[in-house]
Amino acid sequence: MNAKNKGIIRVLVVEDSPTTSLAIKRILDSDHEIAVVGIAENGQEALKLTKKLKPDLITMDVNLPLIDGLEVTKQIMGTQPTPILILSSIVFNQSDKVFKAISYGALDVLSKDGLVSKNRTGRAGELLKKIKFLSRVKVITHPLSLLPKKITEEINDSSPLIRVEEYPERIVAIVGSTGGPKALSCILSTLPKSFPCGIVVVIHLASGFVGNFVQWLQGTCLLRVKVAEQGEPIHAGIVYIAPANFHMRVSQDHTLHLGNEASRNGLKPCGDSLLESAAKHYGKDCIGVILSGMGKDGAMGISAVKANGGKTIAQDRATSAIFGMPKVAIETEVIDKILSQDSISKEVIRFLNNGKKC
Repeated sequence: MNAKNKGIIRVLVVEDSPTTSLAIKRILDSDHEIAVVGIAENGQEALKLTKKLKPDLITMDVNLPLIDGLEVTKQIMGTQPTPILILSSIVFNQSDKVFKAISYGALDVLSKDGLVSKNRTGRAGELLKKIKFLSRVKVITHPLSLLPKKITEEINDSSPLIRVEEYPERIVAIVGSTGGPKALSCILSTLPKSFPCGIVVVIHLASGFVGNFVQWLQGTCLLRVKVAEQGEPIHAGIVYIAPANFHMRVSQDHTLHLGNEASRNGLKPCGDSLLESAAKHYGKDCIGVILSGMGKDGAMGISAVKANGGKTIAQDRATSAIFGMPKVAIETEVIDKILSQDSISKEVIRFLNNGKKC
């Protein structure tokens, strides 16, 4: 009987290292809900097997012979959309390829470091959990015309952007998870260098990839993007990304606070913590944004933003890779606007220009 007919998750492993592919296969074979239906050792083979086997999910290495994983991802998502989990080593700097693959439609990234070692229980469990969840995601075709590109001049908006000195105490707080990196890059790529307030961001990423994510984002926008540091002041035109394993909050004096307390709802950093602090200390001058992601992180925080008079935005279902976090936030009935990832930046600018008159 076909594995798919029995409810088994059919996985194609794309990995050029026989040792690593064997380790991945052993991990997946240990779970009765998953079946490895093929192993591809190069990009050409990956494309052929994807077409032939029609897997439920593909684990993709970014460094492959003949055709690299980035190009393979681009071709698959442009012609035969399939959930793709990027497995990458954090030992080597592969930020450009990893996050470009995500911009092409890959759903998430996970480090494959440690999967080959004997002490891999935690990493194996994380891999199995990711595969089970992502295999259920309904992916769409990603034509190249819709991919985010670095802009070379400021956006053309119908009303002029306010000067930095006019609103030094406003803030944009953004929270996202799976699918969030691509949405965030689309938003930032259409904001001008003269953006008049700071942007604080919590995006749930696999451990070890925050630095790579920041490097990639910097190449897609005109704003300065950096990993947040303890106690630094929030300046206009700078995007502050929460570091791994620290909760990020804004303080009364409009500086950043990084907390090492326990995870909140299993998350660290937690988007609710960021949004609640922004709502408390910025009030009506806070814009809260919930992007694509699984779970319910951000729903409590976005409610606090609304309760304190701020503006609230959620990404729509059509452009969300996973309509989990936005859906839960929308169900709280505190969202002012539900928008595509391509429309959020314009709405933010309109709010900054016109206050509540959006």
